[in-house]
Amino acid sequence: MPRLTRDRTTWLTYAQLGLWGFFLYGFGPVVPLLRDEQGTSAAVAGLHSSAIAVGALLGGALFAPLARRIGRGPAIWTGVAGVGAGVAAFGTVRPLPATLTAVAVIATFGMIVVSGVAVVLTAQHGAGAPAALTEANAVCAGMGILAPLVIGASVDAGLGWRPVMAVEVGLIALVALAALTFRVRLPHTATATAATAAPASGAAAASAPDARALSASGGGERALPAAYWIAWLLMAVTGSIEVCLSLWTADVLRSHAGLSAGTAAAAVAAIVCGMFVGRLVGGRIALRLQPVPLLLAALGLSFAGFALFWGATAGWLAVTGLVVLGLGNALHYPLAISIALAVAGPAAERAAGWSAYSMGVGFGIAPVALGRLADGIGPHLAFLVLPGFIAVAALLAVRLGRSLRPSVQDQDLTPVGA
Repeated sequence: MPRLTRDRTTWLTYAQLGLWGFFLYGFGPVVPLLRDEQGTSAAVAGLHSSAIAVGALLGGALFAPLARRIGRGPAIWTGVAGVGAGVAAFGTVRPLPATLTAVAVIATFGMIVVSGVAVVLTAQHGAGAPAALTEANAVCAGMGILAPLVIGASVDAGLGWRPVMAVEVGLIALVALAALTFRVRLPHTATATAATAAPASGAAAASAPDARALSASGGGERALPAAYWIAWLLMAVTGSIEVCLSLWTADVLRSHAGLSAGTAAAAVAAIVCGMFVGRLVGGRIALRLQPVPLLLAALGLSFAGFALFWGATAGWLAVTGLVVLGLGNALHYPLAISIALAVAGPAAERAAGWSAYSMGVGFGIAPVALGRLADGIGPHLAFLVLPGFIAVAALLAVRLGRSLRPSVQDQDLTPVGA
């Protein structure tokens, strides 16, 4: 079993993904507050999620050509800078068209960061890449815990949500300063650091594409296999679950569990807290389980958490359900993206770019549909679409397990732990 070596480059990519997580997980609690501020309906406020979808599509299309032109590392830094500029604009503008545009800009550059980090970690760590991706997403969730708490505190203090955008810009500046001070450079192309290590048992060998193949091709033109597209659909559906929770959970907590606006915004952190813990522990659990059974178990846990949250009328019980829900959601994306990049082989950059489109589909359709339902029947009843998403994700996970090559299944596509 290979060990995951976390060098300064690894820690930097973790931090860069965490910067995106701070905005993404803080964005959900902001939407109901922005709706109140702009005096719009839930469906219109949900257009901000559509703006993220548009940005995700643009970012997915831009990543591969940008990485080929200027290199993977500079592409990630371009994404980080773009997120900072977009966040600064989002925190200052007020009209609906302006906030929609700012969110689209943030998402465009954010998807460049997400795609770049996935490809760099995959190439950097070879057999240990799934563990690195799981840890990176744990950091992303960890930063996401802070954002709703800071938003809730800011709202309760009477300052509103906008000062939190300045916090995001400050964090971006700190990460850039740290990278400059310690002279941490991201690779322009794939490295073969971990790929030359001893073959892994279980997930390792099968989950991560060989770094030398990535380096040689950098995004080859061969057709992506059927298993990749099933994983793509799975990411779209599980992404729909996550974004609906992020955007409308605070509304349900306000209308059904009786929490104040500030407390409800802060309580959304319970989901991300569960995801943070789930991703920290998930890599070790995955050493003993194959990916599809683990994914199905995670979906079952998500359903149990949702049932507890949806049925609760007491705030503390609803928040407990959100923690359980987050524990289940924790491994949806890391497992799906690990499998997707693995089966893509040398087309990893193109596969990573296309994976952003799955997020675009999830962010663009589900929250707007849920918002329209919420306008008609209320957010609590509208949330019953989520068990449907969970069921569809479970069916896709079963189909994905059947479509994986027998040789890959035999090697076990589970993330390796540190």
